Amino acid sequence: MTGEQRIKNVLRAVCYFLVFFLLVGFVTTCCMMLFVSTLAESLNVVLTEENVREAAKITFWNVVLISFIFTVADLIRRKITVDLPVKRISEATRKMMRGDFTVRIQPIAKLPSGDKFQEIIDCINQMAEDLSGVETLRTDFIANVSHEMKTPLAVMQNYGTLLQEPGLDEEKRIEYAKAVTDASRRLSDMMTNILKLNRLENQQIYPNAQPYDLGEQLCESLLQYEVVWERRGIEIETDLAENVTVCADAELLSLVWNNLFSNAFKFTGEGGTVSVSLSVSGSYAVVRVKDSGCGMSPEVGAHIFEKFYQGDSSHATQGNGLGLALVKRVIDITGGEIAVESEVGRGSTFTVKLQRSFDNGLEKNLE
Repeated sequence: MTGEQRIKNVLRAVCYFLVFFLLVGFVTTCCMMLFVSTLAESLNVVLTEENVREAAKITFWNVVLISFIFTVADLIRRKITVDLPVKRISEATRKMMRGDFTVRIQPIAKLPSGDKFQEIIDCINQMAEDLSGVETLRTDFIANVSHEMKTPLAVMQNYGTLLQEPGLDEEKRIEYAKAVTDASRRLSDMMTNILKLNRLENQQIYPNAQPYDLGEQLCESLLQYEVVWERRGIEIETDLAENVTVCADAELLSLVWNNLFSNAFKFTGEGGTVSVSLSVSGSYAVVRVKDSGCGMSPEVGAHIFEKFYQGDSSHATQGNGLGLALVKRVIDITGGEIAVESEVGRGSTFTVKLQRSFDNGLEKNLE
């Protein structure tokens, strides 16, 4: 605290004392005058000038003493109930302004329960905790994006350099050009998924819910991978109930099915099996996508819906760890549920539950 601030505080305390002095003096004087007048009338006593002067002196010093006591008591009260919490709140907010979101304000035991400052402290602590989580996610997101972009860019750079070699035969040229094309496509897909995920997380995509046949959409999405399963000899099993209608955004849900089918074929080896089923359970339409692939451990399964998480590094070049994060966000927006069951070496099963009725909770979710 600077000298100027100390002088201001002293002047403020003096002004505070004078205000209390005038207030208490006025109240005390009025009370004393009323009391003396009533007493004199009741006892038929005539007040002399000396009596009045003596009474005035006593009253004056009483007023000074009472004002001083009130001022000191109020200063102590303000120090505990106002200055202390304000100081802690100010220090904490200044640290947060400098980017330190680990700060937490300790509760003030001297404050009574239900005190408004205590409510403010609780709110600031909650805000700091939320901002800390957001900052961590932002930092991780930037670090992951930077890391994920390095791989395809390095591939493009390396194969682009090889393409410049003189006397390169046609077979090598096609191989290198294909590697550059695949890396650029992967980079483009990653940017597209990042933009989609960002728009979904910030609710910039507003679902257009319309009733449609879910079984028909699943067939259309599955047929897009016909070349994949024929080339790798993967057996397809389907068990789709008919006339299962849901009210949702078909374009958004197509992202879900495409990502689930893509993962199923990616992790299923040649000669394996991918099965898709659609059934009805009460008011829910239940979709299961099962594969006979490598499966995953419970530790990996607990993180698969996180951005950029890839539990199987051997398939890292085929994805960017954003697909299932998109799936989870879309399912949350549409008011559905998604779960996964998996066992290492025995494949995985993803189960999606969607409301069959027209009111699938979408409008409520958007509000």
